[in-house]
Amino acid sequence: MNRSISTVDLFCGAGGLTHGFEQAGIPVNAGYDIDLACKFPYEHNNPAKFILQDVENLSGSDLAEHFSGISIKVLVGCAPCQPFSSYARRYDKSVNSKWKLLQDFARIVKQCEPDIISMENVLHLKNHAIFQEFISQLKALKYYVNSHEVNCLNYGIPQSRKRLVLLASKFGKINLIPPTHNPNNYQTVRQTIENLESLSAGQFSQVDRLHKCSKLSELNLRRIRASKPGGTWRDWSQDLIAECHLKSSGKTYPAVYGRMEWDKPSPTITTQCFGFGNGRFGHPEQDRAISLREAALLQTFPRTYQFVPSDRPVVFDVVGRLIGNAVPVKLGMVIARSILEHIK
Repeated sequence: MNRSISTVDLFCGAGGLTHGFEQAGIPVNAGYDIDLACKFPYEHNNPAKFILQDVENLSGSDLAEHFSGISIKVLVGCAPCQPFSSYARRYDKSVNSKWKLLQDFARIVKQCEPDIISMENVLHLKNHAIFQEFISQLKALKYYVNSHEVNCLNYGIPQSRKRLVLLASKFGKINLIPPTHNPNNYQTVRQTIENLESLSAGQFSQVDRLHKCSKLSELNLRRIRASKPGGTWRDWSQDLIAECHLKSSGKTYPAVYGRMEWDKPSPTITTQCFGFGNGRFGHPEQDRAISLREAALLQTFPRTYQFVPSDRPVVFDVVGRLIGNAVPVKLGMVIARSILEHIK
């Protein structure tokens, strides 16, 4: 049955969604993205072809070659979520222009009419009229549409990450598979990264180049040494507290400069997860922020997943962006398994 299915991944990034589909047994023919840094990890770790192209300039006819001779056509994607994030809604008043990416997704669906569609995005998207318009357009094309608020913890992903997953099908009603985990067996930071090599701040592994953590200033070294797992900067002595946190606006951000806890899930992994001051990204025990490899593992990428060619440097901002923007691989597997169950 799987050989009769073909998938195209729009906004494919480093390949988290595609890798989840491949692991679940649904082949992916191609991934589209405008970030050239995605090409190596996408093609090195997946059998699919990476195509550097702006989705705004993509048409349904461009996808025809990927679906040629295939009986079941699947289109998936994760339109960049920054326009719909809580940060963007608070501080960026020009985000309306960026919503065109979702409109382009709808336009491509209308032009090529795949049999099954899935889109993953931030929860805030469901509160916007553009999302309801997107659903209306799909229903007008005779799709059965279902959207789910997904707590990633319920599917074995070791981080507190909540996402919106839309599934739509021409064949009939389609649902996400039931949760595989509950609070009694949520995956934890310890289960995910405890067995990795110990590092000091600014150090990297000789065995795994991605197991690399950022340097810390002398002040931030003192801060992390004064931090306890699950604690906040409010635990520090007065001389360590940043001036911004003494202001009323800064008092509402207790998780920055925080350590993760071994026996709990991690917070949501972001593009800046390699920085101690960017969230609760301190290692539970070692005096450093988590490494890029640890971040990738918390995003459920396999330990062997490579993000940078062996002859190129590992740049924190670049690799952090690839990891933080990715769909967790296990969430990709859940979506793929849901599609397989629906087809059966």
